[in-house]
Amino acid sequence: MSLTDKELAQFNDLGYVVKTGIYDDEDLQLLKDGLTGAIQEKCTQLVAEGTLDHDFSDASFETRLTRIHERNPDAAHEILMSIWSGRFHGPGILKALRHRPLIDCIESLIGPDIVATSIYRIRPKVPGYLRGEVPWHQDAGYSLPHCYKDAMITCWVPLVDATIDNGCIWVIPKVQDEGIIRHFTGGHAGYLAIAPEDLPQGAIPVEMPAGAVLFMTSMTPHASFDNKTEVVRWSVDLRYQDFSVPSNLGEVPEDYTPERDPVTMACHPGEAYFVIQDKNNPEREMIDPSAFAKLRRSWTGVKVDRPGRGWTPLNDREIPT
Repeated sequence: MSLTDKELAQFNDLGYVVKTGIYDDEDLQLLKDGLTGAIQEKCTQLVAEGTLDHDFSDASFETRLTRIHERNPDAAHEILMSIWSGRFHGPGILKALRHRPLIDCIESLIGPDIVATSIYRIRPKVPGYLRGEVPWHQDAGYSLPHCYKDAMITCWVPLVDATIDNGCIWVIPKVQDEGIIRHFTGGHAGYLAIAPEDLPQGAIPVEMPAGAVLFMTSMTPHASFDNKTEVVRWSVDLRYQDFSVPSNLGEVPEDYTPERDPVTMACHPGEAYFVIQDKNNPEREMIDPSAFAKLRRSWTGVKVDRPGRGWTPLNDREIPT
């Protein structure tokens, strides 16, 4: 499976394309099982500590966190933070990152040498959870500035059907070639955000079935709003680049010092990158789940000296009158 000429043309024209059927139910279940195990482990800890009085283990994958959040929002937050963003490196995620049909599509966009960026993300959009909504931004806004010119492909994969009601992704097509838009710190729930007055027109929702993939450029503005259903809108963000884009392959956190020239740094230096495909040197590829988890843990909670991105607070901006 790879992107067709028509799909490639849409990606280049609009800055995004959706391809269905990349992951089937069995593929998704592997990741769901891994996440269920991580949730249960945290629930068991919280019950033992007396923080949570019921773990709702009888609930479905799609509703369990909803029920916990309704009963105990603080406990739900602790559970979410244990798997949020790139903190989950358990069963299923490496397999999802290396999924052959997806990698074939990535190869059609950036070529055969493929690195997984450090910032894969787990996204459980729990109804009523503040951090579930993500304001308008470009993924490049989270990069160090010397990487704006570099191609990074975002693959957004819903584990349940994504609809307007449960908080599907919205995108703004045809502006990806205009470069970086000014971002601000202190957006909704602490995220980076594009100010309303700077936001291009033409936003559209992208509803899609579970297992489909939304491919986006790093310059495609996108957002995700509130979940108005009872079902957790589970999704993952998987991001890829070629070998020419700055990464921290072969480095350790201690290599990042205040004296280091920022232009030599990885685009997202705080977490570990890893090789997905190297046809000339396949021994470099990350294929062992234990080695993957060890690598990710080696960067977790370690201070990495890096410069700021230069964005200023949203509430301090001058608003045009």
